[in-house]
Order: sequence, then C-alpha cells, then structure tokens
Amino acid sequence: MAFLITPGQWGDAPQMIGVIERIRVPRPEGGHPRTRPDHLGGDKAYSSRRNRRYLRRRKIKHTIPEPKDQRANRKRRGSKGGRPTSFDSAKYKRRNEVERTINRLKNFRAVATRYDKRVYIFHGTVAAAAIRLWLRP
Repeated sequence: MAFLITPGQWGDAPQMIGVIERIRVPRPEGGHPRTRPDHLGGDKAYSSRRNRRYLRRRKIKHTIPEPKDQRANRKRRGSKGGRPTSFDSAKYKRRNEVERTINRLKNFRAVATRYDKRVYIFHGTVAAAAIRLWLRP
C-alpha cells in the first residue's frame, strides 16, 4: 500500500502518519482513490498521543495495546485521563503477518544491506522486492 524510506537509526512508530498519508488505493469504478485504511494494527511503540489523536481525527479504527506506564498515567489522572483504549486481541494476533512480510523483504540482499546510495534508487529496489513477494504464490 505504501512505504517510506528513512535513515536506519530512526524508529518506525514516528513515521506512521507519513506512511498513512502516502496510501492511495485506486477505486475500480473510478473517482478519488481511497486514502484511509479500514483498520490499523500496531505494537506498543505506536501508542503515542500524537498517533492516537491522528487516528481518531481520521476515524481510522485501530488495535494498538496501551503500555503499562500510559495506562498508569491515565488512571492516575482520574476522570481527566479519559477512557481506556479498546483492544481486540484476535485482531492483534494478525500483526505478525506484517512482521513476517518485513522479514521476507529483508531476504532480498539489496534491501537488507542497502547498497544504493540514493534514496530514490533504494525506493525502487524495495518496490521491486515487494512486487516479487506479491506475485509469488
């Protein structure tokens, strides 16, 4: 659907908004492409206020567990802390599909080692690897 190339030492959770904004799924009947996923799943790293606020504003349903420290802070604030986040453990179990796909992408030597100097070339390398995975039975 979309990917974003960043330096290796950057975390992936702060890039969530940038990746979601790059999603463009064409509609078969024509018209504007879809830019909003039906559902988003992530691990505890994606549970920042910024990410949750963005998902609420865009009305994107999500399954992101709340870390213990955030849960404790919310409870400590009492009624000002807000409601607990909803969590569907059955949907969360499917998160490993994404992790396995990333691992399969890293099986391509050019993706895992990033020999390409320029970002646009590496972007094409990742796109070609993703297409090969998508076409594989």
